[in-house]
Amino acid sequence: MAYNEKLADRVRELIALTHKITEEKKMFGGLCFMVNDKMCVGVESERLMVRLNPDLYDEVMEKEGCTPMDFTGKIMKGYVFVDIDALNTKKKLDYWIQLALDYNQTARASKKKTK
Repeated sequence: MAYNEKLADRVRELIALTHKITEEKKMFGGLCFMVNDKMCVGVESERLMVRLNPDLYDEVMEKEGCTPMDFTGKIMKGYVFVDIDALNTKKKLDYWIQLALDYNQTARASKKKTK
């Protein structure tokens, strides 16, 4: 499955406003934006994956287009999917990107695999 390049460009622009050191990785059938060596947001063909503060999980689940991230069949609290139709304005996309960037400052990085 290819990712939505237009959405990826919009995400890239918003992240670049405040973060100069990022990495983009193709994973999970999409494009993942790593900030500070931590997974921050991901772009798929029809949705955005957002890593956010787990304490906000119940609150954001009330938002338009937001669904639990159940990539492995198990709901992952602290990660959500947002439908592309709910990201049709800069303000709406900025809301989700900012949630991810705010949490990124305190989120734990994944353990590095030794080669």
